[in-house]
Amino acid sequence: MTKPVLLRISAFLYLSIFSFIAFAQSVPSSEIYHQLLQLKETKRVLYVAAHPDDENTQLISTLRNGEHVQVAYLSLTRGDGGQNLLGKELGIELGQIRTQELLRARETDGGRQFFTRAMDFGYSKNPDETLQNWDKQKVLSDVVWVVRSFQPDIIITRFNTVPGGNHGHHTTSAILAEEAFDLAADPTAFPEHLKYVQTWQPKRIFWNSYNFGGEFEANPNEKYAVFQVGDFNSLLGKTYSQIAADSRTMHKSQGFGATPRIGSAEDNLQFIKGESFQTSAFEGIPNRWAQIDGGKEIEAMIQSAIEKFNFIEPLVNLKALTDIRSKLLALGSKIPWVAEKAKKIDELIFETLGLKMEFVTNQELGFAGEAIKANLVFNNPSVVLVNDISLQLMDSYYSVDKRSAVNNEPVQIPVEFEIPEHTPLSQPYWLVNPVVDAIYNVKDQNMIGKPFNDMKVGGDLTFKIDGQEFKVEIPLEYKYNDQVDGEVKQPFTIVPEIDLKVSDQNVFLIPGVNPVVSISVNFNGEIKAGELTFKNLQGSEFEILGTEENIAQKKRIYQVSFKLDKNEKREVIAQFKTSDGKLFDQITHRISYKHIPNLTYFSPASINLIQENWEVSGAKIGYIMGAGDDVPAVLSSLGYQVTEINDYSLANLSLYKSIVVGIRAYNTNADLAANQANLMAYVNNGGTMVVQYNVSRPLLTENLGPYPFSISRDRVTVENSPFEADWDHPVLAGPNKITAADFDDWIQERGLYFEANIAPEYSTPLSFQDPGEDPLNGSLIYAKYGKGTYIYTGISFFRELPAGVPGAIKLFINLIEQ
Repeated sequence: MTKPVLLRISAFLYLSIFSFIAFAQSVPSSEIYHQLLQLKETKRVLYVAAHPDDENTQLISTLRNGEHVQVAYLSLTRGDGGQNLLGKELGIELGQIRTQELLRARETDGGRQFFTRAMDFGYSKNPDETLQNWDKQKVLSDVVWVVRSFQPDIIITRFNTVPGGNHGHHTTSAILAEEAFDLAADPTAFPEHLKYVQTWQPKRIFWNSYNFGGEFEANPNEKYAVFQVGDFNSLLGKTYSQIAADSRTMHKSQGFGATPRIGSAEDNLQFIKGESFQTSAFEGIPNRWAQIDGGKEIEAMIQSAIEKFNFIEPLVNLKALTDIRSKLLALGSKIPWVAEKAKKIDELIFETLGLKMEFVTNQELGFAGEAIKANLVFNNPSVVLVNDISLQLMDSYYSVDKRSAVNNEPVQIPVEFEIPEHTPLSQPYWLVNPVVDAIYNVKDQNMIGKPFNDMKVGGDLTFKIDGQEFKVEIPLEYKYNDQVDGEVKQPFTIVPEIDLKVSDQNVFLIPGVNPVVSISVNFNGEIKAGELTFKNLQGSEFEILGTEENIAQKKRIYQVSFKLDKNEKREVIAQFKTSDGKLFDQITHRISYKHIPNLTYFSPASINLIQENWEVSGAKIGYIMGAGDDVPAVLSSLGYQVTEINDYSLANLSLYKSIVVGIRAYNTNADLAANQANLMAYVNNGGTMVVQYNVSRPLLTENLGPYPFSISRDRVTVENSPFEADWDHPVLAGPNKITAADFDDWIQERGLYFEANIAPEYSTPLSFQDPGEDPLNGSLIYAKYGKGTYIYTGISFFRELPAGVPGAIKLFINLIEQ
């Protein structure tokens, strides 16, 4: 069996799953000139914060495009613990979305992106709480690793180290950055790094000081560096504020669409430690060209190319660029920044010629052992000859003898190959191993820091220009035409030959509900014989009621029932064992939004079996969707007849025993807000309405309930925090008696955006308390209104219910049964 040529892209050159050299004729000469200025500059800046969207895109845009420095953003986390304005993806799914949003942001502002292994476990109120969840030494090691690998001259933190009034992750990011500033130069600190990188000492570290309450006010006792971040860049035709707004708008899952500031603006960097300076943050930083043999000559050549640059006839610049490349390659240097410059000069040459290179197929998914038909396309619209085009792929050599690309006549090479059996799935690298104590378990040091995976299927494209040989690492992509969006490219993705799908993640074995679970075995190749079994389940605890073979869709569907001997929650995993002994137990998950590439990840085909003696009416429930959540699926699994409400007429609303409003619905659902009077009439006439959390801005209506209350930023972040309860209150007394044990084993948090300024008509049966803080009673409010019941809650049911937390599910049943 042949072995794939897996592309070896340095952890600190690789940007995203689309990050390869494949340029079309869309780069104006002014942009090439702009990149020449960046090629000459050797200063480097590392910006450090905690989450996607924490970064100051205005400063990053200015540093990269105005100062021409190489700037990178290190986000400690991928934002897994945040909320999602676009859909129902949370946790590791949201982390993947926000990772790709950050990469799109960096493509916009020109920066680069790094991460640590820290998992965003949700809001924390101080760094002590944060570091109780994270292994500090592991996260600090990652920050030091990025500093040593990227070798910044200055570090800038978004936040300062003063606890209080800020997210604990934010403060922690500044604390770790300051510690890494010193430790990166210490050979006794994390010596395991030194097998791959050298120690490094940045010149100085700053805090990107700001004032959330208004305009920035300088502290006369501090030293600042100032950057003009609102200036206009004539080469790009945009202000840095415009670039920054376009970059920040990529954080769509967080609702951070931005309008650019008009006019001048300043950003202030408060000096923290390092070598002092008089006026410039970059004062005293050495020119790296002067530190290597032959560097000054190359710098002079770049300067000459800048001075003689021909904007009208870009091909006139080609000779200067190839001469610079020849000198760079002659250095034979393994210094990371020199390797980056060599990669950049290749890009400039390809852009000057207007080359387009793509390796594409007409299918998005493939599995190990599958035969793939693809096409290599190489087009050179210029008059400069490109010859000896060849592709090294899967140990097979594809070439076209005596063919060349010139004068806009594309070369097309059909490529057929088989995906090797040992090719790994396209699982995001940080999800390959189970999370340990809110730290992603990444075992390969060279993977730490990377935004996303290295390529799994691709090859080396080689060719010659003016006698110089070029090698381009090129991935296989899925390319198609969309009727609305036109040409679309997506990453080619490796999936299992056989995967599973379960109809219900949570299966409730409760009185009156006899669930039958559908488990689909999907064959991406040929249909195979095999047996369905369950890990953590005895043969007597499940029964296969029937099997359906769907030849057309290449799937086999099993109908399964379960029976446990006692009340418990047990996680089981569906497994399909083929007749040749192979075991398949993975679910393939797909995430698709137009502003990011399609995402794929894999998880065990797990099912939460929950056996309880709960009283559930199975009544008709209306659900009003907001930003998106999985609560309706849980309610359906409990036996409720759930219908999404689109008709807000009083006659339609009266069909439902209870109406549940999804998360952030009053922030996103204009129809809901417009029909608030009908909903209040529904309650007045005897219905029960349960409203889940919203944020205070923007609210589409201020009158959320029958009596006044407001939404605060109060939250309780410790998932098993202390609580007090009025056990005789209707929502705790029945129909299922709530006990203290029902508040055990919750996940991530108790709740968020609690209610405040609560009118006296409401009762508050629960209060939660984070360590060291006063109790908060705004997690759930309850009022009788006319003949009905109105409940508003900031409790994080949208997290607890899909996770199968029994006590939270039991409490939610009580809410809708009022």
